Amino acid sequence: MKPYKLALIPTALLAMTSFAFAADVGPSDVVFADGAVAASLTGVAGDAANGRKVFASRKLGNCLACHVNSDMPEQSFHGEVGPALDGAASRWEEAQLRGILVNSKNTFDGTIMPSFYRTENGVRPLKKFTGKSILTAQQVEDVLAYLTTLKE
Repeated sequence: MKPYKLALIPTALLAMTSFAFAADVGPSDVVFADGAVAASLTGVAGDAANGRKVFASRKLGNCLACHVNSDMPEQSFHGEVGPALDGAASRWEEAQLRGILVNSKNTFDGTIMPSFYRTENGVRPLKKFTGKSILTAQQVEDVLAYLTTLKE
């Protein structure tokens, strides 16, 4: 292959990657209807296996700090502050679950659940989080895909 053609490959890959990120809905551009968010934040289907990892991660979603989830018996210290998430997909529609993940305060007035896809999230303990969402748009879609597997 000629050297100038090789030089074009990284440029083409960068252009495709930029296009993929351009499709993400930014935290301030999410459209809510009665607390629900009907449209995907990424246009890409969520990965339930990755969503389960984000859900369980104490450094990402940290969902187990507040929610019991019988699907994760290998995890210790499930919280009891929020509702149990067993059967969550049977209680809430996908758009409602996405809305709760993005900004739970639009659904549950006075909740202490953090808004996972907002850049202004109230008091944050570390400066490194200022102006940043807790999860990326794709992580929200992944957790959503995982939650939709939790049926009664």
